Amino acid sequence: MDRLLSMTVFTKAVELGSFSAAGNALGMSSQLVGKHVQMLEQHLGVRLLNRTTRRQHLTDIGREFYERTKSILADVEAAEGLAAETRATPRGRLRINAPVTFGIHALSPKLPDYLNANAEVTLELSMTNRLVDVVDEGYDVVFRIGELTDSGLIARQLAPYRLILCAAPSYLAARGPINTPQDLSRQECLGYLHPELSKRWTLIGPEGTVTVPVSGRLMVDSGEALMAAAIAGVGVLLQPFEIVQPYLASGQLVTLLPEYHAPTLPMHILYAPDRRMTPKLRSFIDFAIAHFGPDA
Repeated sequence: MDRLLSMTVFTKAVELGSFSAAGNALGMSSQLVGKHVQMLEQHLGVRLLNRTTRRQHLTDIGREFYERTKSILADVEAAEGLAAETRATPRGRLRINAPVTFGIHALSPKLPDYLNANAEVTLELSMTNRLVDVVDEGYDVVFRIGELTDSGLIARQLAPYRLILCAAPSYLAARGPINTPQDLSRQECLGYLHPELSKRWTLIGPEGTVTVPVSGRLMVDSGEALMAAAIAGVGVLLQPFEIVQPYLASGQLVTLLPEYHAPTLPMHILYAPDRRMTPKLRSFIDFAIAHFGPDA
C-alpha cells in the first residue's frame, strides 16, 4: 500500500466532504477513493470515517488522524519544494584547485562575477602547481594545464594556455637585440623549475618548430618571481600571457621574436565521474567554459 497516497486521498475526502468529490479532484473513481480509506483503516485497525449514502463524518480518532495527516502532508510538500529549489538554485561550498599563475591572474579576477551571480555558493580556492588528487583531497573541480594522463576524471576542454617570450628594455639595452631563436642560447633565460622549461624552449615560426637550449643563473618555481626578475632586467622571460600582459601594455616588458610563438599548452577543467552534478557544480563548470572555454 502506498500509505502516503492513501493519506492524501483520505485528507482530500475529508476536505471535500465526499468520495466522489475527492475522486474528481484526484482523477480517480469514488470506489478507488473508498478503497484507499479502507486500506488505511485496516492498516491502523480503527475506523476513520462513518459514512452513509447521504453523508460522512469523522470519528474521534479520524479527526485527530486527519489533523496529523494534514500536517505530515504539508511537511512532505515543503520538503519536496526544498529539493526542487536545491536542484534549481546553486548553493553550498565548492572546493576548487588551480595552478598558481592561472589562479592568481586569470581565475581570481573572474570569481566576483560568479559570486555575484550565485549568492548562496561559497568558494574555496586552493592554488598549487602540485598535481592534486581530486577525490582523495576532496575537490569538486580542478583546473589542469598540460597533457592529461588517463586519470579517470571527466575533462572539459578550455582555451589553450599561451606563453609569451619577452624581456625588459633595460635588459635588451645591456645585452643587445634578439633577432633569432638561436640567440636565446646566448642569453640569460629565466628558468621555471620544470624538467622541460628550465633546459630548452620550443618556438614555432616561419621555418617550423625550433627547439633551443637555454640556461640562466636564476631558476624559480614561481612565475611571479620570474616576472619580477624580468622587469628588473635580469633576463629573458617565457611565461603565460595573463601574467605578462599588464607589463607589456605598460612598456615594462616588450615582446621578443614576434614572428615566433611558443606552443600552446592544453588546459582543462576536471571533476570526478561519481561527483553528483549539483547546481553549484554545474553552474561553476558553465562559468568556467564561458570565461575560459575555447570560444571565450
